[in-house]
Amino acid sequence: MFYNVLNAKNLVANENNKFERNVLMENENSSLSIVALQKDAIIDTHTSSCDAAVYLIEGNIEIHFNAQKFTLNEGEILLFKKDDEHKVLALKNSKFLLIKI
Repeated sequence: MFYNVLNAKNLVANENNKFERNVLMENENSSLSIVALQKDAIIDTHTSSCDAAVYLIEGNIEIHFNAQKFTLNEGEILLFKKDDEHKVLALKNSKFLLIKI
């Protein structure tokens, strides 16, 4: 996969499952994944062991942190610290890059 040009929209599909994830790169301290969610799919409340960024490739999602809610539109990015409890809701069929650093 290294030294290849990849089309992020085509790296994962959300046709058969509400949630699909494809890990593109990973080591003990960081990872790069692409995630696809069907409309109304929820990734339940969880925490990340690393600081993270979510870059929305297509669709529309909400990320909930306790009392705060952030709505991401295509091309937007949200950064957050490790151990922040959160959940994700897909408002449309959506794809995003998840970068853990």
